[in-house]
Amino acid sequence: MALIVQKYGGTSVGSVARIHAVAAQVHALANAGNQVAVVVSAMGDSTDRLIELAREVCPHPDPREMDALLATGEMVSTALLAMALRSAGCPARSWNALQLPLETTGVPGRARIERVGCKRLTEDLASGVVPVVAGFQGCAPNGDVTTIGRGGSDTTAVALAVALKADECQILTDVDGVYTTDPRMVPDARRLPTVSFEEMLELAGQGSRVLHLRAVEFAARHGMNLRVLSSFQPGPGTLICEEDPNVEAPVVSGIAFNSDEAAIAVTHLPHEPGVAHAVLAPVASAGIEVDMIVIAAPNEGRVDLTFTVHRDDFGEALKLTQGAAARYPGTAVAGDDRVAKLAVVGSGMRSHAGVAATLFKTLGQEGINLRLVSTSEIKISVLVEERRLERAVRALHAAYGLGAAKP
Repeated sequence: MALIVQKYGGTSVGSVARIHAVAAQVHALANAGNQVAVVVSAMGDSTDRLIELAREVCPHPDPREMDALLATGEMVSTALLAMALRSAGCPARSWNALQLPLETTGVPGRARIERVGCKRLTEDLASGVVPVVAGFQGCAPNGDVTTIGRGGSDTTAVALAVALKADECQILTDVDGVYTTDPRMVPDARRLPTVSFEEMLELAGQGSRVLHLRAVEFAARHGMNLRVLSSFQPGPGTLICEEDPNVEAPVVSGIAFNSDEAAIAVTHLPHEPGVAHAVLAPVASAGIEVDMIVIAAPNEGRVDLTFTVHRDDFGEALKLTQGAAARYPGTAVAGDDRVAKLAVVGSGMRSHAGVAATLFKTLGQEGINLRLVSTSEIKISVLVEERRLERAVRALHAAYGLGAAKP
C-alpha cells in the first residue's frame, strides 16, 4: 500500500463532467489499495472571475478581503469533488485551511506555509476516507484566511505530502509531463521521463509553467518525489527526484522561456561601493522581484546597471528606479517591456564545454541580438526581443538535438 497525494489543477476540475472524471481516477487509485489524499484548485478560470468581480466592486480591494474572496474558489471545488467521490461509492471528506489548520505567515496574497495540521487527515486515511483539501489557502496566526499566491495549490500539495510522509506527490494537469520545451511552440518537443530537482528548479524559475517554483523548492528541500501527469489521459508522466549518481546527466535537458519580462537600464552610474544597492533597494522594498542583473565593466569611473522584472511590475519599478538614480548626476534610466527571457538548462553542462558557444552561434545565425546574458553551473539565460523569442527557442531546440526521434 502506498500513500499518494494528488493535486488536480483548475482545468482538471473545470466542469461537472471533469469533476466526475477526476473522482473516477481517485476512486480507482484507492481501490487499487492505496491511501489517497487530494488537493484541488478552483474550477477553471473562477479565480480570474473573482478578481474581476472584486475590481468591479472596488478598484483597489482590501488585501484581507481579497484573500477571503479568492479562497472561496477552492472551497467550492473541494466540496464538489467530495460529493462526486461519495456518490461513486468512495468515502471522502472536504477540508479547508481553517479546519486543518494549514498555518501560514506573511502578507495577504503571498503567505508562506509554516505547518500543516495532519491529525484529522491521518484519521481519515486510516479509516479509508479520501481527504479532499483546498489548495492555495492557509490560516494566519490571527485566524484570517490567507492565500499563498497564484499556482500555490502545487505548494499546498507538496507541503501536505511532506507532512503526511507520502510516498509520492502527483501533480495532475492538462499536460502529460515535463517537456524539453513548450510543445505548443515546438511541435517535436519531447517528454522527459525524469528531471532532477536541480534542473526543475532552474526550469520553473526561468519560465516553465508546468510546476510552481515554490513547490519544487519545497519538494527538493524535503526530498519529496514529484510526478507530473495528465488528468486527461493515462501515462507515466515525468518524475522529478534527486539526480541519479549512476546515470550521466544530459548536457541540455530543456529550454524554458518567459515572455512576461521587462528590462530597466541605468547608465553612467558612479563606480563606487553601494551604488547597486541604492538603485535596487527601493524596488525590493516595494516587494518587486528582480530577476536578471548585469553590471557592465567600468568605463572612465562609470558603470551601467541593467535588471529585469515581471512585466506587471514594470511601471512601478521604472518609477522607483528613476527616483533612486536621480541622486546621481549624469545618469539616465530607460525601460523596455517588450523583451523575453529564455534559458538553456542541463545538469551535464557542468562537465561539457561548448554549450554557450552553440547558443551564441545559433542565435547569431538567426540574426537575434542578445540584450543580457546570465549563467550558472547548469543554466544559461539570455534576454532577447519578444518578437524574436519563438525563432530563438525553435533554433536552439534543434541545435541541441532535443527533438523527438523521427519514426
